[in-house]
Amino acid sequence: MIDTMTHGYVAEGYGRVADAFRRNFRHGEIGAAVAVFDGDTPVVDLWGGWRDPVRRLAWERDTIAPVFSSTKGVAALILAVLVSRDRLAYDEPVARYWPEFAARDKAEVTVRQLIDHQVGLHILRDTRMTLADLHDLDRVAEVLAAQRPGWTPGTRQGYHPVSIGLYVNELVRRADPAGRSIRRFIAEEISGPLGVDFTLGLDADLGGDRIAHLTRTMGLDLRHERNLPWNQAVPALLRRGPLFRALAVPDLGMPEDFVRPEIMSVELPGSNGVGSARGLARIYAAGLTGELPITAEVRARIADPGPVPAPDAVLKTPTRFHLGFRKSGPAFPFGSPDHRAYGTPGMGGSLGFADPATGLSFAYVPNRLGLTLNADRRCLRLVRAVFETPTRRSGTHTEPLQAPAR
Repeated sequence: MIDTMTHGYVAEGYGRVADAFRRNFRHGEIGAAVAVFDGDTPVVDLWGGWRDPVRRLAWERDTIAPVFSSTKGVAALILAVLVSRDRLAYDEPVARYWPEFAARDKAEVTVRQLIDHQVGLHILRDTRMTLADLHDLDRVAEVLAAQRPGWTPGTRQGYHPVSIGLYVNELVRRADPAGRSIRRFIAEEISGPLGVDFTLGLDADLGGDRIAHLTRTMGLDLRHERNLPWNQAVPALLRRGPLFRALAVPDLGMPEDFVRPEIMSVELPGSNGVGSARGLARIYAAGLTGELPITAEVRARIADPGPVPAPDAVLKTPTRFHLGFRKSGPAFPFGSPDHRAYGTPGMGGSLGFADPATGLSFAYVPNRLGLTLNADRRCLRLVRAVFETPTRRSGTHTEPLQAPAR
């Protein structure tokens, strides 16, 4: 039975997830949702707390919220669709699809190097881009193509928290036969056909009171941020260092500002996805099952464990990137121990991923924004509950659902 603070349902055998979700609310959670699919079957669908604690508005079944860098995983799935259609190849030069990208010593940069953060394009050099500039995608493409690598491509790794979404958006526009941007691609080939709540940005008339109010952790609250590396925390608090500079491309304000219409109106495919946990988990489930048009060969390549975690010049912690996704590692463990799970975490604590070893897809969306760029304690508690469930069967769902509780 789910208590009065949380609502939804879990399949038999997933009671630990409900327990962990309730526990989060005893330790500072404001509002959140978590969803798990076993194949295409929902086995966890929980939501609770306040979508707006000031106005005392409850988090409802259809509440949506910004998911920040968890958007990157959806963008990576779109790249996988284009690779499956032979419109793109991971090991071909980006300039094959986007000739202007070859400027400033980038002619040999491959798609894989770009999307795995190996080129040093995490900041904008010799130029400034405003939020208003982002409405002109052709102008954005000109600015991006004129950038020079921060190091010899392929020799180092440094997380591109904002800029990578802009580069991937232009790559998709060049590779897609219809010239669609990621926003349009999501609407026409992912959210629409799947019938899920997930968009890139959001028109004002589509959200309204459905959008959760965002609340940022103030200072360094050790109740919630114990897993935040000090070499990330100190520069962030001092507003300096490579991570701070990379997050200001362009300067979008504080994380809680991402619900502002001027930010929701632009395309930031690495940063401003908006959706529900149910919608994000369903998208990953569709990628796993082949419901999204991703070939078995490409799905197998995505599921490969990828390289060993490498020192990251921006995150300052060993990190594993693979074909646009994050992979499990010591600083960010998720999924099965074989490291085949793929997904992306978002600033503030959100996370979406698929686990090929079990056939499970997971998503967590909160509105209390933690500081870590990896999944924080609330989320990892839920992930552990899912993967420690002893009665769960790999790849199938054979147990009846409990009746939804409200």
